Amino acid sequence: VQLVESGGGLVQPGGSLRLSCEASGFTFSNYRMSWYRQASGKERELVAHINSSGGITTYADSVKGRFTISRDNAKNTVYLRMNSLKPEDSAVYYCRAQTWPRAYWGQGTQVTVSS
Repeated sequence: VQLVESGGGLVQPGGSLRLSCEASGFTFSNYRMSWYRQASGKERELVAHINSSGGITTYADSVKGRFTISRDNAKNTVYLRMNSLKPEDSAVYYCRAQTWPRAYWGQGTQVTVSS
């Protein structure tokens, strides 16, 4: 089982990034997918969630209207489009796959928002 995140980096405030998480080793279309983030010295928090078919999404209040989660089950990939980025969005972003009782995590990708 592997979840490999990519797309992180350094971006200026107000900029955009798109994170990708490519899955392998399990039946991706059966799993709910989420993006979490963990800033330095803080607890990991849920950013966005998408159900297995992609028809239902939820977001943390802090990112509503700025971030969009999506998935392509044919490519075994989940995405997080991040617009209007703020310095407080800086964190390591992780993807998570879950279907009870199993859950898998990626290794994370760093996002830094700074001028």
